[in-house]
Amino acid sequence: MLMAQPEGSGGSAYGNIIFLVAIIAVFYFLIIRPQQKRQKERDHMITALKKGDKVITSGGVHGNIVGMDEKTVLVQIADNVKVKMDRTAITSIVKEAEPATK
Repeated sequence: MLMAQPEGSGGSAYGNIIFLVAIIAVFYFLIIRPQQKRQKERDHMITALKKGDKVITSGGVHGNIVGMDEKTVLVQIADNVKVKMDRTAITSIVKEAEPATK
């Protein structure tokens, strides 16, 4: 007994596979790749922190880095007010520390 195939179904499997691959490619180039690039830039910024940098934290607090540890930074937010926080809480560097001149 031969099974009859519905009309118009010839080649649709290849069309579906090509469509699926195209959707995956669009997601990769429009969503995944730019997010990976932003994450790399953020990781680089966090590792490049140094004393004297003016920073903004994720809570919106502005301050200067006065001390550093492996995973934390000491941020001075006012005279005689220093806050110890995780490095990942730093969202941006406003002004980098100027190199000391001799």
